[in-house]
Amino acid sequence: MPAVLLAWDAFHEALGPNPISEITHTTGDWTIRFLLITLAITPLRKLTGWNAIIRYRRMLGLFAFFYVTLHLLTYVVLDQDLGWKYIGADIAKRPYITMGLLGFTLLLPLAITSTTGWIRRLGGKRWQQLHRLSYAAAIAGVVHYWWLVKSDISSPLKYGAILTALFAIRLWYAARRRSAVPSQATRAVAPNVS
Repeated sequence: MPAVLLAWDAFHEALGPNPISEITHTTGDWTIRFLLITLAITPLRKLTGWNAIIRYRRMLGLFAFFYVTLHLLTYVVLDQDLGWKYIGADIAKRPYITMGLLGFTLLLPLAITSTTGWIRRLGGKRWQQLHRLSYAAAIAGVVHYWWLVKSDISSPLKYGAILTALFAIRLWYAARRRSAVPSQATRAVAPNVS
C-alpha cells in the first residue's frame, strides 16, 4: 500500500518540491518499518502465545527487501542517473551511503533464501542462523538513517529504541532458555535418594 500511495502521489505530482528526496525518504522509512515489524514477530509470538502470526514473517521480510530495493534504485537511477563513477565516489565519501549499501547487501541473501526450497537445502538450523543477519541489516539501516539526518534525529532514535527493545527481549528469552537447560539436565542425572 505505501508503494501504491507513493506512485499515486508521483502520478498526480503531489510529492512536493523535491520528489526524488520524498521517494527516497518514504522507501527508506518503510524499509526500516517492515524490517522492525518482521523482527517483532518472534517476540510477539513468545510474549502473547499467538503462534499463527509466524506465517507472516517471511512475507513481511520480503516487503522490507522490496522497499530497500526501491530505495536503492531511487538513489542509483533517479538521483545519480546511473552515473557509476559518481556512485562509487559517493559510497567512498559518505559513510551513511556505505552503511545503507551494507544493509542492502545483508538483506540480499535473506531474500534469495526465503523460499521453502532454500529452507530445505540449507536445513532449518542453518537457515535460521543465516536469517539472523536481519538484525545486522536493521542496525545498518538505523545507523544509515542516523548518519543521514543532520539535525532532527528523532526518527532514527525512535527506530533505534524499538530495535534495542527487540534485541533485549530476544536476549532475555535466550538467557532464560540457557538457564533452564542445565537445571533440566541436573534433574535428569540427579540420583534418586528416596
